[in-house]
Amino acid sequence: MGVAPVRHGRQLAAGTSLVFLAEALILPTGFVTAVFLTRRLGPTDYGQFVLAATVVGWIEISISSMLSRATVRCVAEAEDWRAVAVTAVRLYLAAGAAATLLLLLFAGQIAALLDEPELGSHLRLFAVSILLISLASGHQSIMVGLGRFPQRAFAGGSRWLARLGLMVLLIELGLSVSGAILASVGAAAVELAVSRWFVRPPLWGPSSFPARRLWGVAAPLSVLALSLRLFDRLDLIALKTLGATAAEAGAYGAALNLTILPGLVGAAFSPLLLSTLSRMLRGGDDAGARELAGHAMRAVFLVLPVAGMISGAAAGIVAWVFGPDYRAAGASLAVLIFGAFAMLLLSAAVTILIAGGKTGWAVRVVAPMSLVALAGHALVIPRFGATGAAAVGTTVAVGAALAATVAVGRSWGIRPPAATVWRSAVVCALTFALAWLLPGDGALLVPKLGAIGLVGGVAFWLMGELNRAELASLRAALGGWSRGGRRPRAV
Repeated sequence: MGVAPVRHGRQLAAGTSLVFLAEALILPTGFVTAVFLTRRLGPTDYGQFVLAATVVGWIEISISSMLSRATVRCVAEAEDWRAVAVTAVRLYLAAGAAATLLLLLFAGQIAALLDEPELGSHLRLFAVSILLISLASGHQSIMVGLGRFPQRAFAGGSRWLARLGLMVLLIELGLSVSGAILASVGAAAVELAVSRWFVRPPLWGPSSFPARRLWGVAAPLSVLALSLRLFDRLDLIALKTLGATAAEAGAYGAALNLTILPGLVGAAFSPLLLSTLSRMLRGGDDAGARELAGHAMRAVFLVLPVAGMISGAAAGIVAWVFGPDYRAAGASLAVLIFGAFAMLLLSAAVTILIAGGKTGWAVRVVAPMSLVALAGHALVIPRFGATGAAAVGTTVAVGAALAATVAVGRSWGIRPPAATVWRSAVVCALTFALAWLLPGDGALLVPKLGAIGLVGGVAFWLMGELNRAELASLRAALGGWSRGGRRPRAV
């Protein structure tokens, strides 16, 4: 591996670690919040909150995804990034304002579609979060395009800490579902304030970078992003629309909450990978970019055994986290976790295709996902319920991930090493079997999963997948971050 790929790889690893650790605050804070809400609200009220948060989150992530990759790419490639930043943040503002208004107007119809009359008022209260999160996402995409990963990490982490504190405070004041929603809105405001402290492009006035140039990059990416976002949580909406109660939707939503880890990795990894590959290609280092992309694909397969471990212990995990009333959701989690890891592989492959100028290929892989899933849900959910919804979503995700991996192989000439794929499959089967067969629920669950994770790592090492050079490179990347990446500054 050449000097440039090593340097860029270390920057990518350090930046991904920073952003992941910040976004991973949702794991401890989200864990405490989910346990608190499920036990204080109960399945029905928690189901109401999950439905409202799913609809609003769907819109927020759609706006961010439509513009984020284009913003990262244009900022990374621009000579004058400030002009691009001004145009980008105003597009985020316009999109967020329009979506907020539309949700306020159609909240009642959405509630009627889902057969939950109270949901309309919850959606209206939640709506302003869309505008706040859209603006915050715009600022953070600018930071990523500039390679300012510590700033991006700090801004993202502030949201989850604020959300936990506000959630506990407002629920304890007796505000129930409304309190949970207001806490989410308040946390979005905190994230926007922190983001604007780091980068402050003007929200009004002229800009020298035409919006049509950004839209020229964003338009095909928007189709891609909307297709991915439409697929995201489609299983939950389909389950509720096809007759599930709010309590059943709440249990399924609880299972979905436990698949968040791969999504956090993807959210931290993909924008940084796009920024790094774009800068390498702009600098003429095509070979280094190809090598780095290959390592990124391989890295995704190395985390597959985590899915096996979670799947094997799914029932115990759900019962321990949310209480015995949610134990039945373990069957859904056991399937959903593999779909979540397939989406991580899909995200990495799509990012590589975009960086290489093959956006059209990515769109052709992703665009059919929602239609195929919707047809599958209509056939399967009436007979198999929540488990059927999980199986359909996971099957579609796996198929799309494999198709995207083939597309990367054709366009970049790279593919995950066959040895890595089969070793990951073997270790995944091992971690699943251990989690399934070994006793250990309740308080013993954490040490049990920790021991299984250690066994998986040792198995990789014994099989020759992880060598000393790679471990030394990882230590060097972390050391480089600790020496040089600590001091975010405002601009």
